[in-house]
Order: sequence, then structure tokens, then C-alpha cells
Amino acid sequence: MVLPIVVGVDGSEPSLRAVDWAADEAALRGVPLRLVYASLWERYEGESLADDLAKPADQVTAEDIVRTAERRARLRRPDVQVSADVLPEEPEYALVREGREARALALGTRGRSGFVEMLLGSVSLTVAAHADCPVIVLGGGHDNRVSAGGHGRVVVGVGEKSTDSAALRFAVEEARLRHAPLDAVRAWRCPAHESTDHPLLAGEPARLHEQHAAEVLEKALKDVPADLELRPRTVEGPARRVLLTASHEADLLVVGARRNPGHLGLQLGRVAHGVLHHAACAVAVVPERT
Repeated sequence: MVLPIVVGVDGSEPSLRAVDWAADEAALRGVPLRLVYASLWERYEGESLADDLAKPADQVTAEDIVRTAERRARLRRPDVQVSADVLPEEPEYALVREGREARALALGTRGRSGFVEMLLGSVSLTVAAHADCPVIVLGGGHDNRVSAGGHGRVVVGVGEKSTDSAALRFAVEEARLRHAPLDAVRAWRCPAHESTDHPLLAGEPARLHEQHAAEVLEKALKDVPADLELRPRTVEGPARRVLLTASHEADLLVVGARRNPGHLGLQLGRVAHGVLHHAACAVAVVPERT
């Protein structure tokens, strides 16, 4: 069975831009595109879709939303098989379930109430934390605009346990499909208590930590295909800050998320949580099996 790319739509501009991204991704992979609108989602808050349809905002229906998204996808990628569905469920549950039979889920974001939700929509955060497949979140800035690609680069964060990493495999596949180089980034830090002012030992703790980072990176990348342009880098600093910096020169940032079976809360580490909120490009959160 050929698994589709699934995109959650709600009529907002960020979700329509996610449709664009998902249509391009489906074309790259040669797979179908499935558009899903969960009808218990908050009613579309903006005016642009209502204006396009020449309807009052309170008369924009779920069917209008999916038809608009479907039309946009077909115009962008006529060669992609597109289907659309309205589900009478809360979006978090509907999309997580859809992810069980999807190659990937794509979501836009938009600000809602509350400080955290102004940065990242609660639906996107919940789905990224619980889905069984990769979740690509196209984050918006303060004006909810999703930044376009154009750097021709994929970045993947390499963690301490990145041997046989699903995130790395996903990043390699994305880079090959896009004919783009892959930046594999391993952040490292020298704890303050290991530093010393002795002139004969100055820099030694840092050198050892940097060497360890290089060894972790080399081990993680040993099976990357030789025909892929690979750019391994070790960078001093907190992983979140290092990856956020890298996101400014990337079209896609890939991070892994390790899940705890039976845990009901948000299952995103601090790094994944941080880049989802603040990255300058699309972020793919890939579940890692423990």
C-alpha cells in the first residue's frame, strides 16, 4: 500500500501554505496527497477565505475549506493524486490517527490565545508530540507567515544516540529527493565545572568534548550513501541554539523525538520543543523508537 502525505487544513493561510509544501513533497515522492479537516476545529478566524468565496465569514463551511485546499493542491501539482475528507472529530485525535497510515503529516501553525500558543498552535504541538510518523510543521512568525524555502539545504540534528536514527534516515531521504546537501550537526558543550585556569590544562576539557562529538557524528554517519553531499559539523553550544542558527540557512530542519511508552503528556524533548517554536524554516519531527 502506498502511504499518502497527509496535511491538516483549517482554512487559515498557514495551513494553505502547508498544502503547498505537502503537494510538492507528494510529487517528489510519487505518493498521493490527503487533505483532512477536523470539523470540531475552531471556526476559521480570518477573512481571506470568506472574501475569496464571496461569503460572510460565519458562513464558510467545512466543505468550503477542504474544496479550497483541494483546488489549491491540484493547481500547484496537477500530477499528484489528491483526496480530501471532513472528519467530525477534534483535530488532535483525528490527525494522530491519520498519521498511523501516512508517510508524513504536514501542518501549518497560527497564533491563538496564550503565550505559548501565540508561538506555535496547540494542535501542531500535540500532533508533533504523539504521531507515529514524521510531522512537518511549517511555522509562522509573529504575522503567521510561513517562510518560503530557497536555500537548497537540509539540516539534521545528531544526538547522542543517533546510531540507526529514524531522523537521520528521513533527512537523508529528503536531501536526496531535493538534490540538496545535508548538514549533519552535532552540538557539544564543556560543562563549567570542568574548566580550569591552569595554563598547562587550559582548553583540554573542551578538546575532549569536541573530540567526543566528532566521534559520535562519525559513527552516526557511517552508513550515509556516498553519493550524497554530506557536510558534518560539530558546533560548540546548546543544541537548541545551534540548530536554530542552522535553520536560518535551511529549507528543512530534521530532529528526532524519543517517545516514552505509556506516557500521556507531551513527548517532545527540550530541543525539539524549542526548534518547533522558533526555527526559521520548516521542522520535521521524526519519532525515534526506544
